Amino acid sequence: MTTDAIFGSSPAARKPTNGWRELWLKEDWWAIWLGLGLVAASYVAFSQGSSLKWLAVTPAKWSALPQLQADLTAHVLNYSALFGFWLAAFSIAMAALGVRLSRFIPAFALVFGLSLAIFSIGQWDQASSYNLEAPLVALALGLLISNTTGLPRWLDEGFRVEFFIKTGIVLLGATLPFALIAKVGWVAIAQASIVSIVTFLVIYWAARWLGLDQRFAATLGVGGAVCGVSAAIAVAGAVGGKKEDTSVAITTVVVWAIVMIFVLPLVSRYLGLPAGIAGAWIGTSEFADAAGLAAAQAYGNLAGKVEGITGTADQAVWAFTLIKLVGRDIWIGLWAFVLAILATTRWERGETGTRASAAEIWWRFPKFVLGFIAASLFVSYVSAGLSLADYNKTVAPGLVAPLKDLRTWTFIFCFLSIGLTTRFRELASGGVRPFAAFSIGVGANVVLGFVLSVYVFGSYWQALAR
Repeated sequence: MTTDAIFGSSPAARKPTNGWRELWLKEDWWAIWLGLGLVAASYVAFSQGSSLKWLAVTPAKWSALPQLQADLTAHVLNYSALFGFWLAAFSIAMAALGVRLSRFIPAFALVFGLSLAIFSIGQWDQASSYNLEAPLVALALGLLISNTTGLPRWLDEGFRVEFFIKTGIVLLGATLPFALIAKVGWVAIAQASIVSIVTFLVIYWAARWLGLDQRFAATLGVGGAVCGVSAAIAVAGAVGGKKEDTSVAITTVVVWAIVMIFVLPLVSRYLGLPAGIAGAWIGTSEFADAAGLAAAQAYGNLAGKVEGITGTADQAVWAFTLIKLVGRDIWIGLWAFVLAILATTRWERGETGTRASAAEIWWRFPKFVLGFIAASLFVSYVSAGLSLADYNKTVAPGLVAPLKDLRTWTFIFCFLSIGLTTRFRELASGGVRPFAAFSIGVGANVVLGFVLSVYVFGSYWQALAR
């Protein structure tokens, strides 16, 4: 397998698919069909007074191993059905894409089995205390395996990082309806947008100043500006980034995400920040959803228990959610769209001396972004006219929650696959420049986020009520 088989190759090495055949011969479209198919199925079940909850099974919270064992045993049929569904859906797509099923099927069976164990670990009631959030555990376990005992290289063909994350991002659209974004207030959108744009520009220009390639700089920039790993993968595919550069960007994001899990709550506690304000700052300055949620929950649990920390635990988590999971994550599609056009019309023109045609731009455009937008618009339509309270009471649990759980599965598949295909010895060529550029952006991000959360919009976050 070539080094670009998972993350894509350079634009010059790619060949477009002609005409309508692209609809079943391109990974982006399969991610759309699968993601929107699940959205449609969830809506049909929801409209009939049911849901996909039976299929979208997840381990229950547990405190002792006998509880976990009993829960897994009670739902063995659900997990078997879920495995069968994912295997059938992914295998159909892989067969159309020319992937050898003799390699994909055993690889995915391994991914699913490990993902179930990882998901179970993440549901331990003490997991947040030890930063054992499922996506981070998946990444860590994958890295441990690939850099110690290792796995046969032929299995890499089944660790479909991009396909898993693209499917998850389409499902993410269903959990971020535009109508809901409008209802939660302009403050969250404004703060998230300011931070996303400024952080990207700082990292991008720092990387360029340090001599990094434009595509690598863009991947690093969006990794810091939006949603960490998933955003970096999405944008790397959109601009034609190299596999090794994407791996370096992912590793850098994860390192800083882990650091911020500890730093942000500790500094917030030292400063005695109200729960809502701290949650907003964490949402602004954390680089991964799972890590940020863990940090927000940890700080929220201090409210009312530690002298000087006012507010409630819900305020910290809700503020984090508005900033990170709504305000910043929505920028995944926007950055992928803008940078795909920039790469084809400006960067490649400077490299080849030729202007990209409209057809070339459309070919290179990350189609899965269309699925993200379509899913968001559809759920917006379904929830139109509902108050936030009614949305949370009806649409969220019946329609959106199963899709969110299925999205979490795809993210775990992705993070585990990243780890299983990342060998540290292959990242040595990256040097210190990418880490330095990203770290400059971290400094700007943390300071800007603090100013916005405490001084500019502080009164809003302090009075936030769910």
